[in-house]
Amino acid sequence: MKLKPYLSRLLALVLVVVVGLVGCSASPGGITGNYSEDTVNVIENLLSAIELNPESADAQDIQTQARTQINEYIARYRRETKSGTLRSFTTMQTALNALASYYTSYGVRPIPDKLKNRLKVEFNQAKLAVERGN
Repeated sequence: MKLKPYLSRLLALVLVVVVGLVGCSASPGGITGNYSEDTVNVIENLLSAIELNPESADAQDIQTQARTQINEYIARYRRETKSGTLRSFTTMQTALNALASYYTSYGVRPIPDKLKNRLKVEFNQAKLAVERGN
């Protein structure tokens, strides 16, 4: 009967490992690790998020997803020497900082046209720079 404590500890260890591996496998923001694909994906998602009507039922959820994706993108690529110095990344970082600070300050209020236009221009510049490899 001295086998029971060892089995329970082994089972607990196996469960911790499984939960750890499953929990770390997928990124909630959809960041894959491929800089070019991630940049284009983030741009497309955020362009649809800024065009969203703030009175729609899922506005809060979409804003939360956008903030998560912004945080993961910046955290992933800021410290990488390959992407952190690219023109596309610095442009993206400027746009993402502006959008994230607006979300933090004003919540789900409608995004002003001036900010929308600026974000669209910066996202377009970043997308073109990624396509060129900059």
